[in-house]
Amino acid sequence: MTRTSRLWRSLAVAGAASLVLAACGGDDDGGTDDESPGAGGNGGTATSEDPLRLGTLLPETGNLAFLGPPEFAGVDLAIQEINEGGGVLGHDVEVTHTDSSDASNSAVTQQSTDSLLNEGVAAIIGAASSGVSFTVLDRIVQDETIMFSPANTSPDFTTYEDDGLYFRTAPSDVLQGQVLGDTILGDGHANVAILNLDDAYGNGLGDYLAETIESGGGTVAARIVYDPQASNYSAEVTQLVGAAPDAIALIGFEETVTIIPELVTQGIGPQTIPLYFVDGNLSNYGDQLPAGTLDGNKGTLPGAETGEDFQGRMLEIDPELQDFSYGPESYDATMLLALASIQAGSVESREIADNLVAVSREGTECSGFTECADLLADGEDIDYQGVSGPVEFTEAGDPETATIGVYQYGPDNTYTSLEFVERTME
Repeated sequence: MTRTSRLWRSLAVAGAASLVLAACGGDDDGGTDDESPGAGGNGGTATSEDPLRLGTLLPETGNLAFLGPPEFAGVDLAIQEINEGGGVLGHDVEVTHTDSSDASNSAVTQQSTDSLLNEGVAAIIGAASSGVSFTVLDRIVQDETIMFSPANTSPDFTTYEDDGLYFRTAPSDVLQGQVLGDTILGDGHANVAILNLDDAYGNGLGDYLAETIESGGGTVAARIVYDPQASNYSAEVTQLVGAAPDAIALIGFEETVTIIPELVTQGIGPQTIPLYFVDGNLSNYGDQLPAGTLDGNKGTLPGAETGEDFQGRMLEIDPELQDFSYGPESYDATMLLALASIQAGSVESREIADNLVAVSREGTECSGFTECADLLADGEDIDYQGVSGPVEFTEAGDPETATIGVYQYGPDNTYTSLEFVERTME
């Protein structure tokens, strides 16, 4: 699809992710020159009249705001490395950052989405929350723009009618539910209560966790769904007390810091009944909770182990990072978009989308922008090996194989890794 260019206000990453205002106009929206091989061809030597323009729809506010900093840092780190490596099709990649907020602030989400679409970005990286993504996915697809989430895990995206324009580097909760359930059962717990927030993410992960527990010979003592906007959770915790579980799985977001003290007050806190976390609330709580509150408790988080080198590079982008959750997935999403653009010889959404699966699998393995871009320039098919894992896309835009980390809290209420489990979608 050809878009008419609009007045651009775009933020370009330069140096250590410093943002500068860029503007351009014209009637042509980024088609390649006469030497470009076009979509599906080797774009290694192609150039375009316009740069690859990306937008982010990630949480600066709302109940997933703690995930925003590592996700923004992952995007900015990738763009810095891409631009230092020569950019895409003769230009530096540009990015505009916006706030997705959360599902309770749909006006913010819609405003950010409309702003990015009006600027004509080729792809929107986000949202973090599955519930938020569902509120704008149809609008983005209607605009013929890619939506590429680094953190959506709802199984419903696999079969969603997205016209081939939705991708994610985070795996479906089918896999996280399996690993979390296996971890709980492996720790010797057979009567498990599930407390999950009421949205696509919470209900979906809760379903697959319950299925794994029951198929593994355990019992779901109670399945309690709660409103994440509630002022308190005393009634829900009272239900948990009545169910007398030997373990509790808490599937939620930032309201976790309100629920845990209530668990303690009613005598089933983490030092009495083991509490298991998921990606939405596995966070380094530190002094948000009394020392020792979470000691020994566990949780799961999609993504391969990130070494000190990658974490150090992210800290150069944002020295105040406390968590790295979904930073690698954000980095990989940005890299894959850039490489697919080079492969396509185009900065157009549809042509990039048509090449995303190809650059993720069944070619020469490569990692990092320069190595992969050089292979494309030599006319080779590539298989990008991500920081978050292999990221080999299915035709539905899901990672076919994923790594789920199992983590454990120490006495300072921060977590460290125990093991990494690889699972494949069946």
